[in-house]
Amino acid sequence: MGATAIAGLVGPAWSGAPRAIGIVAGAGLLGAGGLLTGRGVLDLGANLTVFPKPLQSTRLVETGAYRLVRHPIYGGLILAAFGWGLVAAAPLVLAGAVVLAALFDLKSRREEVWLLEQLDGYDRYRARTRRLLPWLY
Repeated sequence: MGATAIAGLVGPAWSGAPRAIGIVAGAGLLGAGGLLTGRGVLDLGANLTVFPKPLQSTRLVETGAYRLVRHPIYGGLILAAFGWGLVAAAPLVLAGAVVLAALFDLKSRREEVWLLEQLDGYDRYRARTRRLLPWLY
């Protein structure tokens, strides 16, 4: 994530109208990503851990950001990375965002194995809720 952020400082790869559109769209994605991540952290509350394996005391959260996606923190970081790539007009950042999305997808799949083992009702929640990006994936 740090490399993706720093890569945006290299300089814009495009200018003019595409850059202006990228700034507006990117700012929207940055904002949406920040909101999704922040709300995910708040909604997770005492369940929050820096480790991928859920805490023994973890309870299923299905409200707030978790009503939209199963992994809003990851999804928000992905949106923000793509947003930063558009704002900075940096293809390297956009490539990094694709890598970040793939890594978070893999990480979330592993976490879900543990969540299915640990939480009653997670299978039903998973069946009706997108993984990372609201309304998309």
